[in-house]
Amino acid sequence: MRPSVISFAFVSVVLAACGDDPVQYSEPVGINLKAKSGDVAAATITEDKGITTESGNPYGAFVANARAKLGGHDPSSIEIDDIKLLLGAGSTNVTTLGEVFTGTTEVLFIMNDTNNTYPAGSASIAATATSGPLPIAVTFDGAAVPAADYAKMLTGSFKVQLRGPASADFMGKGADADLQVTFTFSAFE
Repeated sequence: MRPSVISFAFVSVVLAACGDDPVQYSEPVGINLKAKSGDVAAATITEDKGITTESGNPYGAFVANARAKLGGHDPSSIEIDDIKLLLGAGSTNVTTLGEVFTGTTEVLFIMNDTNNTYPAGSASIAATATSGPLPIAVTFDGAAVPAADYAKMLTGSFKVQLRGPASADFMGKGADADLQVTFTFSAFE
């Protein structure tokens, strides 16, 4: 009889812990950035674009879907589960990410108006890197974003910036690189 009491207690604890989990909603959001050989400055590629400027505004859809999942309330926190970088098929004169970047490449969020910058992730891209998708290590900490900038996150009032050292040959290639960054965002109750 003792084992059934222990089993019941264990199941009760597990179910209680599950009931305390915050409601969460996740969704992938992609953004396309263009890097051209002529854009290289000080041996660095820096490209940015507003998160809401993609066709269909996938980031806006993520926030709207999260609100719906959370009963019409704004999420209390937005985090990133995953970031991937891919060299798109529309690229010219480059076929791999290693022909575009060589070294530590960062993904940043830059808030409109304040220009406050928050690291989203980074990866060391080797000259031998393929076209991807290449995983980017997530460094974003949504809890560290102050309330004024978090309000900008909820409205999509920020840019995604991709910045890293250009490969030695990129500047002279006359290349156009279609860089696709895909985030898996999570929103929490």
